[in-house]
Amino acid sequence: MSDYYEALGVSRDATADEIKAAFRRLARETHPDANPGDPAAEARFREVAEAYEVLSDPQRKDRYDRGEVFGGGDLFSQFGGLDDILQQFFGGGFGGGFGGRRNGPRRGSDIGATVTLTLEEAAVGVSREIEFRAPGMCDRCDGTGSEPGHDPVTCPTCRGAGSVQVARESFLGRIMTVAPCSRCNGKGRIIEHPCTKCEGGGLVTVDRAVTVEIPPGVEDGMRLRLSGRGGAGERGAPSGDIYVEVGVESDERFDRDGDELHHRVEIGISEAVFGTTIEVPMIDGPAETIDLPAGTQPETVYRLAKKGMPRLKRRGRGDMLVHIGVAVPTELTDEQEEVLRSYAELRDEQPAPPKRRLFRR
Repeated sequence: MSDYYEALGVSRDATADEIKAAFRRLARETHPDANPGDPAAEARFREVAEAYEVLSDPQRKDRYDRGEVFGGGDLFSQFGGLDDILQQFFGGGFGGGFGGRRNGPRRGSDIGATVTLTLEEAAVGVSREIEFRAPGMCDRCDGTGSEPGHDPVTCPTCRGAGSVQVARESFLGRIMTVAPCSRCNGKGRIIEHPCTKCEGGGLVTVDRAVTVEIPPGVEDGMRLRLSGRGGAGERGAPSGDIYVEVGVESDERFDRDGDELHHRVEIGISEAVFGTTIEVPMIDGPAETIDLPAGTQPETVYRLAKKGMPRLKRRGRGDMLVHIGVAVPTELTDEQEEVLRSYAELRDEQPAPPKRRLFRR
């Protein structure tokens, strides 16, 4: 899970203009058109664009600073995609067409997975192994798609470009457009002897297992992105990503509100009057004791600083709030009722007279 500020090389208090300037510079440096033959360039460029898409939006930036995790599926909605971001920044182009549609090997597929944690596990962070099936490089042809001993040949129609110019008639007259080459399906090469294992695709479905490091403080419904760990790309193209959705189970001891935990304790009437000592469970350590003073009132709240959940991607942790309730008995023995009515008389209180079978022995 990358840090967006590190991806852009800016500090956490960078201004909007500094974020924009950093993206403009890195977009030129990392775009695949500027790095021919470098299969990692596209993955790096997507990381930079994703970081800009979050940090350039004040609301998303605020949510990210509070610890929310974004994934590629959550982004690029404002502009409609990477190409539109580039058009906004660079207009007409970059080299041979910055932001234009490029033919060639396709990036690998993204994979979705789900991991369920207890609240305790979410507090300390855990490692989990996920298993899935995804496209992987064919081990017979090493991803070329051709039988061993045979190499793909350059498409004679598009001469390896993957696209051709096509003349179309319109009300403006004849115009030239670019379309994928129909002979090689936009790949720029032709496989004359397809691999017998992958049938020329270069990829086969394989069973895989990946270990996911889940950081402390994750919340239910958050998504983590494992960059480049998904399905393999065609002929050296970048692999896809894995998006892990985290589910966090409820815990009967605590109610969670962000990085704060709430715990409720009920004490008896006499304990509230004379004071008592209670034990409060901790999410990731031994229980702590609280001495309640005499005269503790119902709904008193004690705040235990830094005993809540860790703050995701930030230092420190939230607080534990202990809510004190006073339990009123609904059943009394004759002796208990007599004592309580004597107490009420001494306090000059006016309780309702006893009713038949209201209390049981």
